Amino acid sequence: MERKGIPKSILLRVMLRSFLLQASWNFERLQNLGTLYVLKPALSFLYRDDEFKQACLRHLEHFNTHPFLASPIFGTLLALENEPASRFDVQEFKSMIAAPYAAMGDSFFWGGVRPLAACLALFFAFKGSLAEVAVFLALFNIPHLWFRTVGFWQGYSLGIDSVAKIQEQRLPDQALRLKELTVILLGGLCAYLTFLTLQAKSLAAGWGILVLPLVFVVGWLARRRISVLLLALSMAAVVLAIPQIA
Repeated sequence: MERKGIPKSILLRVMLRSFLLQASWNFERLQNLGTLYVLKPALSFLYRDDEFKQACLRHLEHFNTHPFLASPIFGTLLALENEPASRFDVQEFKSMIAAPYAAMGDSFFWGGVRPLAACLALFFAFKGSLAEVAVFLALFNIPHLWFRTVGFWQGYSLGIDSVAKIQEQRLPDQALRLKELTVILLGGLCAYLTFLTLQAKSLAAGWGILVLPLVFVVGWLARRRISVLLLALSMAAVVLAIPQIA
């Protein structure tokens, strides 16, 4: 049975609801209640009576993924629901894609974007500028809002092919580059703070070479998979302590 395309007004409601995915959790099926809440407007349009009940039960199964990458999944799920003859079963697709998206999202957003945003905000914090808040919020929110909005519409328009679009982003590789950039910036901030401290103490800048061991330690800890965010917070503590020492 062919189905009509889902109206844009309903798709917009689903996309906006996706921001509330984590409003309800449970230990057994994790994000399933949030998933049903997100998809319900579209399911109500596509199905009636017993079909609607079956669709709701289908989306009450176990589901858990990264919240920022859930929107592309929801868009694809609606495309699959709207195409009964699709080569992929809805539940099969959910179980297949949820874990990889969760891993990519954790690595890219939690391990890459957030520490980098915090590190760049530190440069403004040291100067006493309130722009630090705006810098952090902008750098952190722009990427995830892009995936939550554009990703949703791509998921619906491309269907199962939207997975290839996500793969093209090479998020694990991007996460690694962001982590490396964060460590470099932390090292630069450490050198800058050292120079200012020596200048305040009327000491030769050459004494700053004594900070090199700290830079190597930070790099070594990063390679040992110590949280880059933790390293950034540690540097924040250094930023706050240096003026007291100086």
